[in-house]
Amino acid sequence: MYNRILSFPFDQKSSAFLFGPRGTGKTSWIKTNMPTAVYFDLLDFATISTLSANPSRLESLIPPNTKEWVVIDEIQCVPELLNQVHRLIENKKIRFLLTGSSARTLRKKGVNLLAGRALQYHMHPLVIQELGSDFNLDHALRYGLLPMTITHENPAKYLESYVQTYLREEVLQEGLTRNIGTFTRFLEIASFSQGAVLNFSEIARELGLNRLMVAQYFDILEDLLLSIRIPVFAKRAKRKVIAHQKFYFFDAGVFRYIRPTGPLDSREEIDGSVLETLFLQSLRAINDYNNFGYSISFWRTVAGNEVDFVLYGPRGFHAFEIKRSATITAKTLSGLKNFSDDYPEAKLYVIFLGGHKEYYGNITALPLQLALQELPTILA
Repeated sequence: MYNRILSFPFDQKSSAFLFGPRGTGKTSWIKTNMPTAVYFDLLDFATISTLSANPSRLESLIPPNTKEWVVIDEIQCVPELLNQVHRLIENKKIRFLLTGSSARTLRKKGVNLLAGRALQYHMHPLVIQELGSDFNLDHALRYGLLPMTITHENPAKYLESYVQTYLREEVLQEGLTRNIGTFTRFLEIASFSQGAVLNFSEIARELGLNRLMVAQYFDILEDLLLSIRIPVFAKRAKRKVIAHQKFYFFDAGVFRYIRPTGPLDSREEIDGSVLETLFLQSLRAINDYNNFGYSISFWRTVAGNEVDFVLYGPRGFHAFEIKRSATITAKTLSGLKNFSDDYPEAKLYVIFLGGHKEYYGNITALPLQLALQELPTILA
């Protein structure tokens, strides 16, 4: 068990949600940090049978006058329990920690996430700061950073099981049973959009679906926390920027497993997407865990000028370009230089596969592993 850097005030009086994809370590973290909590596992058949049949039984299963946290793991499995949770928060002042790997089911049931009575936190795949000396860049780029891919004797087999489990336990629950083959095909097609600007119409033509159905499938992926879409940065724009979002699966290893590969697939394209994904998942984790408050976006003009990630918030303004090369050329720096012309306030970084930190005017070039290590300092 690795020490996680999730900043959670265990003495807070408010209840809380802890969202995160399956396999990120929410349950292990809870059992390590809340050993005396009253715990309900909604992936356990007996527990879910009892509480789904009669949600009002929840109160009778909690010790009277308890001062301990009450944990309901995977709350989306029985969203009706939130009515009881709401009542017990109001009437009994019980503190709940509710974990979930999907907000979609809660919204479909009309649940308002307790109307602000519970704070929200997020769990991400591991980051280098948590792994310490166990971090291996080659392993992370190949298998990602879900905890079990670090400890499992066969991480490739684990990823296979992981994706299939998500399809079985999550997607099927979303009412897609009759279309599971189409959705599986959609996952493969979506993987070709990793790190790219989304074009629903092109994907719809390839799948033989209508555009609205493709948009719904992308919404499902995001609601299940399997993906993220980032918007274009358009503040004080001096040039015309594109309007579409960029798409990423949430973890480099999950993306690699879903992405079909063969003799006709470009290794450069895949490796570039993996590098961006690994950096993005670390950005998101460090931003959330430290409450830095950055928005994450990208920059691309209609003329083709581009920067992979832009972070903007009360703590600063940063632009990152990710390159799979071990050397820096004028072309490598062109996107950041164009961005700097429009936004001279931004701090500029190119992340590459070289061995040493380098400087090019107002642009700092950081080797990928060093960049991952220094992210908390850069963003602070």
